[in-house]
Amino acid sequence: MQFFDTHAHIGLIYEDPIEQLRVVQNAKQAGVTRIISICNSLHDFSLVYGNLKSVSGVYHAVGVAPSEVNNPGIDWIKTVEEGLKLPNVVALGETGLDYFRKFGDKRSQIELFITQLELAEKANMPVIIHNRDAGKDILDILSERLPSAGAVLHCYSEDAAYAKKALDLNLYFSFAGNLTYRNARNLHETVLNLPLDRILVESESPFMVPAEFRGKRNMPAYISSTVFFLAEMLEMNREELAAQLWKNSCTFFRLDE
Repeated sequence: MQFFDTHAHIGLIYEDPIEQLRVVQNAKQAGVTRIISICNSLHDFSLVYGNLKSVSGVYHAVGVAPSEVNNPGIDWIKTVEEGLKLPNVVALGETGLDYFRKFGDKRSQIELFITQLELAEKANMPVIIHNRDAGKDILDILSERLPSAGAVLHCYSEDAAYAKKALDLNLYFSFAGNLTYRNARNLHETVLNLPLDRILVESESPFMVPAEFRGKRNMPAYISSTVFFLAEMLEMNREELAAQLWKNSCTFFRLDE
């Protein structure tokens, strides 16, 4: 059985390059043979990509998160454009909107988001979407500007009604360790009403640790806990679900199975 972690902040787990490599090695020992490395800032992307660019099974996304709206970096558009051309870079992200933390102002966040959607379209790259307390604006913008390569709502946190609207845009949905929390009823209802071929899983490490590992720093190696919980919910065989999630992930990121 093999697993695909579609969203891991390896640079936030550890800054040390040796420890980052150890995270990947431990994940592989746990059957997590593919990981998408996500960085919030272009500075972090440069560091983590430089350290892991030649490590098998590790792929990368490049983009500017809403948390960086006030300081995306000098000539950041050119940096993202060049980053999208690098080997093993398979998506733009994460990008999106975050009204919970109130980074900058809404208008600035929206401008940053739209610009990156345009960059993704130009590069024919899928997009990894961050959404916190900004669901309506996210869907309104995507309804007009969704890149042709598609997008995934990462660490999904909305309800089933919202998911139904997102399905009209053919979006993917990625679930993290919070799916395993017994009080996450909105997520449970949502995942039970989604087409199986639209579901991905992610660690969102070092955040959103599965319930089984509460109190620990989350790692990609723990993602099987989320997959097994999902299999129980869907009343599916674990191996069959893991294979389907692997296929979905490869399809979205356009990688060979």
